[in-house]
Amino acid sequence: MTRRKRLTFWGADENDDSLARSVIEGRKTVTADTVDSYYKPYGEYGDGGYAAGDIIEVYDFKKNLRCIVKATKVYNIKFGDIPEEVWRGEAFSSAQEFREVHIKCLPEYDLHDDFEFVTLHFELVEVVNNP
Repeated sequence: MTRRKRLTFWGADENDDSLARSVIEGRKTVTADTVDSYYKPYGEYGDGGYAAGDIIEVYDFKKNLRCIVKATKVYNIKFGDIPEEVWRGEAFSSAQEFREVHIKCLPEYDLHDDFEFVTLHFELVEVVNNP
């Protein structure tokens, strides 16, 4: 028996479940990661390497299953050219806000215009836990 893939949305701290809530509310429909991180698992609640068609369990920082999504598209983008469907799907007000937040969250990277991210687009399938 195989299990569904898993994805964890991290917040600013262990009590910040804003990203999981944004998925449940339908505001967040995209997530982006660096190419070198996207394809690597990151523990028991993060499989990495998600592909279109995958059914994915979404967890919050406290390892609570919050919802289930279906991956619809996966493609690479350049940091200097963030498509509107990506920054809006990430629940940002602009490409500039997308860049500012990712620079802040990923200080270990030199995020220049040609730096590539992988974007995972998804749709909500089921809400499991919305406290």
